[in-house]
Amino acid sequence: MTSISSNTPNASGSLNIEQLNVAFDDKKILQDFSLNLNEGEILCLLGPSGCGKTTALKAIAGLLEVQQGKIELFGKLLKKNAFELPPEKRDIGFIFQDYALFPHMSVAQNIAFSLKGQPKAAIEAIIKQNLAMVHLDGLQERYPHELSGGQQQRTAVARALANRPKLLLMDEPFSNIDSQVKQSLMSELRGLLKEHNITCIFVTHAKQEAFAFADKTAILNQGKLVQVDSSQKIYEQPKDSFVAKFMESGNLIPCQQLPTKLFAKPLPEHDESGFCLLHENGFVLNAEQGEKAVVKDCLYMGYRYRLEVTMNGQSLFIESDNRFDIHSELTLKYQHQPVWVAK
Repeated sequence: MTSISSNTPNASGSLNIEQLNVAFDDKKILQDFSLNLNEGEILCLLGPSGCGKTTALKAIAGLLEVQQGKIELFGKLLKKNAFELPPEKRDIGFIFQDYALFPHMSVAQNIAFSLKGQPKAAIEAIIKQNLAMVHLDGLQERYPHELSGGQQQRTAVARALANRPKLLLMDEPFSNIDSQVKQSLMSELRGLLKEHNITCIFVTHAKQEAFAFADKTAILNQGKLVQVDSSQKIYEQPKDSFVAKFMESGNLIPCQQLPTKLFAKPLPEHDESGFCLLHENGFVLNAEQGEKAVVKDCLYMGYRYRLEVTMNGQSLFIESDNRFDIHSELTLKYQHQPVWVAK
């Protein structure tokens, strides 16, 4: 695969964002939004609809007014106080949710759109290089309506990388892709970004995409960053009940309702007003000692069973390799370390 040349300096911190605040008509959309991203790192902005994810991307790209905050990209100041660098001077590529391809232009013309003013030979070389990079060789004369969803996405990627940006922003890049090909496209695009050490932020509301694509995930809720860490760390050790519920990390039990016989390991120190998080895959079923439970439902998930059980009046969900009949009695033991979660 042809390599991308880059004039990006060798820096450990590529993107630094401090205390961004964005408001529309006095309504706060982003509040004290701060991030640090290393070169070549892929970050997922994850959160429910309307939490400010797309606003954050547009603020970084300079596509909307930012009332307060600072943005630096490889030491280049993009925003501070009243100073705002225009979008076209920020060295940022942007892929919109609908790809925003020009319908009257061919694949090659779409890729070349931002290259106006460069020598013809240089433009043709970049088109050829980018077509090979996204595996669209031979499709340069096709128009967007003649392409599949995956091919349209590849075209959008090739166009966004035409000017060799230092940062790539993607808004819901996989939402319009058929589920049958989504996984392979995600793997292919992640491989491309890693091969060429491209720093990237992408937005999604689907945690599965964060797991499959990102190095690091930032959870956003009502315009505020709640937790920034690896997807695994956020899933296994959510900061609060919002994160735990959004990530579907497992069962949240009020601390005052914890039966001590259930646990194989000591409970962590905790505030009684919080919750204990029990992951669905952390249970031993039919243990010699433990807490009694009754199977309420048993669903086959394609690769394992998901049990809903009742224990001391509390409903729990548990992963199991085996099927159990409804009304079956079990003895449960939680073998993982319980995690305390704030309200």
